[in-house]
Amino acid sequence: MNRNFFGKKIILLFAFISTMGITEAQTYNLLIGTYTKSGKSEGIYVYTFNAETGFLNPKNKATGIENPSYLALSPDLTKVYSVSEFGKERNGSVYAYDFDAATGGLKFLIKKPSIGAGPCYIAVDAHAKYVFTANYAGGSLTAIPLNNDGSLSDSVQLIQHTGKSINPTRQQEPHVHSTVLSPDNKFVFVSDLGTDKIYSYRLSADNKSKPLAAANPPYVQVKAGNGPRHLVFSNNGKFAYLITEMGSNVIAFRYKDGMLKQLQSTSMLPEGFTGKAGAAAIHISPDGKFLYASNRLDLNEIVIYKINTHTGKLTYVGRESSKGTHPRDFAIDPTGNFLLVANQDTNDIYVFKRNKTTGLLTYNGNKLEVGQPVCLKFVH
Repeated sequence: MNRNFFGKKIILLFAFISTMGITEAQTYNLLIGTYTKSGKSEGIYVYTFNAETGFLNPKNKATGIENPSYLALSPDLTKVYSVSEFGKERNGSVYAYDFDAATGGLKFLIKKPSIGAGPCYIAVDAHAKYVFTANYAGGSLTAIPLNNDGSLSDSVQLIQHTGKSINPTRQQEPHVHSTVLSPDNKFVFVSDLGTDKIYSYRLSADNKSKPLAAANPPYVQVKAGNGPRHLVFSNNGKFAYLITEMGSNVIAFRYKDGMLKQLQSTSMLPEGFTGKAGAAAIHISPDGKFLYASNRLDLNEIVIYKINTHTGKLTYVGRESSKGTHPRDFAIDPTGNFLLVANQDTNDIYVFKRNKTTGLLTYNGNKLEVGQPVCLKFVH
């Protein structure tokens, strides 16, 4: 009797441990970049996110940094890099932190100038050799080598863009908006809102002083007045999708060996819409089947597309209100269960349940108040 009793206890204990492991595996860290200029935010926030319930709980934060508007994580998820964004009045900075996933702690390592004004985007290459910043106000990009400990080195390559496009108020000069690594880590694609171009740079990781060199061809031109903003690659690496801020279009490209060839351009705007729109973020679901893109100003919504994984083309699925104003960014949790939208002007983040079959979104009732959230990054 005693053996049976203890045997049952052991079985129940293993079942409990197994259940706890599953629950723990469904919990992730969420990093939130913000604008601090309004006084409603103190810096970078870390929350725990339960991918089964959609609940968020505060975990940690990093203060002492102004306007950490965009974040990037090292490939091993132990370092966090952030821009400190300002306008034309002065150059911004790049910060590096040690990240403790268990506590959510961000330990300051080093701060370096971004050289260019208004850094609004940062990316890390797949081998943790460099960080790349997009300096919107300065119309430039910088490549900063990383030391072995993940800190930022003193050597910086600055590439200054020139030129303009047709919009007299927003495109009189270059405005670099993102620096995105290719799936093979051999190229950096740079979206320039001011010139209506996606520039392509070949990455030579061993050349510390000048790791980037213009590729051949050096850029892809998009329709004038569109204003390229962010680029994302498909999960299979065969396609790329550009969101244009001014035109509110999603442009699909076939990708191979550093070259982009346009396949399709589709408008994010509702039929008959005559108001103001400003597209922002673009992301693909973890299963690679759906693409989501945000629209701001008079729309404030997430637009949903289904991806044909064979042809790369998009089919419109639907649209969902962001529930707030100015959805600057959003993120899909690693399980694909939820999509979180950061509304910059209403200081909130809304949680939407995601239907994995249809791609459609349903607000699940969870909302987080945080000052001017503008970047969301899951750590898993």
